[in-house]
Amino acid sequence: MPIDANEVGQIAHLARLSLSEPASQAYARNLSEILDFVEQLGAVDTEGVEPLAHPLEMTQRLRPDEPTESDERERFQAIAPATEDGHYLVPRVIE
Repeated sequence: MPIDANEVGQIAHLARLSLSEPASQAYARNLSEILDFVEQLGAVDTEGVEPLAHPLEMTQRLRPDEPTESDERERFQAIAPATEDGHYLVPRVIE
């Protein structure tokens, strides 16, 4: 699916980009190559191929899920203007 410099110019206009004529021709050539490659990928037979999230079948190493800070809610809520049942109370801002 070849794209010409005029189409690149129209796309640039819609995107509010300023392109010179040589740049439009270069982008047209590059975009045409990309679209040709996408067509090649579409022609590949993928019947029976499972989709992958990542090409390597590896698991991510995770750190242990352990708390690194102590629970200081009581200390922080002691200095708060208003709390109730472990929650901070704030003034209503929308009537």
